Amino acid sequence: MAHLLVVESWVGSMSRLLPRALREAGHEFTFLTRDLHHYLRSAPEGTAHPLLGARNVLTADTNDIETLLPYVERLHGLLAFDGVLTSCDYYLPAVARIAAHLGLPGPGAEAVEHACRKDATRRVLAAAAVPGPRFAVHEEWADLTRAAAEIGYPLVAKPVDLCAGMFVRRVDDEAELAAAVRALADFPVNARGQRRAPAVLLEELLDGPEVSVETVSHAGAVQVVGVTDKSVGGAPAFVETGHMFPAALTPADTEAAEQTALHALKALGLTDGVVAHTEIKLTSAGPRVVEVNPRPAGNRITELVRHVTGIDLAAAFVDVSLGRAPDLRRTDTGLRSAAIGFLVPETTGTLQTLDADRPPHLPDTPHVLEVQLPEPGRTVRAAGSNNEYLGHVMTGDPDGLGARERAETLLAGLRAGLVIR
Repeated sequence: MAHLLVVESWVGSMSRLLPRALREAGHEFTFLTRDLHHYLRSAPEGTAHPLLGARNVLTADTNDIETLLPYVERLHGLLAFDGVLTSCDYYLPAVARIAAHLGLPGPGAEAVEHACRKDATRRVLAAAAVPGPRFAVHEEWADLTRAAAEIGYPLVAKPVDLCAGMFVRRVDDEAELAAAVRALADFPVNARGQRRAPAVLLEELLDGPEVSVETVSHAGAVQVVGVTDKSVGGAPAFVETGHMFPAALTPADTEAAEQTALHALKALGLTDGVVAHTEIKLTSAGPRVVEVNPRPAGNRITELVRHVTGIDLAAAFVDVSLGRAPDLRRTDTGLRSAAIGFLVPETTGTLQTLDADRPPHLPDTPHVLEVQLPEPGRTVRAAGSNNEYLGHVMTGDPDGLGARERAETLLAGLRAGLVIR
């Protein structure tokens, strides 16, 4: 049995999958947060958040790394941690610093910092000749307009340090660029109270489908677990509307995506102690790296992988954070594909009903793996990122790559009954 330090977490699925993986492996953990109420608010009424079932729940300013390091060092002297980890992008660099400071397993701090800053990722990958879009990074308006003209419209404007597609926008002209820059300027502090970098990343708009490559790095070796596809909507935003594992690709496209991800991880130095989620565009000119995330995939992708392969990426994350070889053996789960589709609101208002055309007894429909639906009366905001989902349906296919079609058919019925006023 090991004792791990968990520093903050997302409040979505990984905040539940990670405690489960720790518990099932027989480990204990101490949970460290700056705001306990952030997790209390996210727990279903009448239940405790799984993270609060830790051996110890402690509070500290997790945003101040210079005071956090000596504090965690004192904790380590008292509690003896065997590993440290987080599922939240905003704390991955801090956790890497903590691991190095305490002499615990983990990826290099500089590698994690580069992966968590989109502009740094672009520069590192460009220097290593890993293919990506043409890009520019600037703060001043005059520099942004000049760079946009050089790249050419349409293009993509991004923050360098936000997640879940927040404020990522397609811009077709200078007026839309100005609106995107203003929106970013009006969001100077992220949801965890961290001040944002003012830089704006401009990128060439890439054509082609987008996939993600799920990998596990341990002891200098990176193993590909598989490739997941992605559907995107919500233009001019880029909202992920669904995923399927494995992606329905040709062997050549699968190999190209995997090799591109491996080159990106090697260039960044993410070859030890990392479960990564690397997003790739399969463009007409070949694969291009969209971004590299040095943590397990969100949006329930880890569960899609588990349903098809039996591989638990949350458990693998725990193992590599302890410096242990992960169990990546595949088992026959009876499914050949699994997919998730998200109920994405297109308007703002209050949810009135979700009853019309709802498939009866949806959880009992064959090959439905998960259902999460909202209750009427919920305040709804038109989706501008992956943070505004109303719910999801997850399906499986025991025979082939039909899981996505099943999920989309069920979602179509739900959308028909979605009334927002």
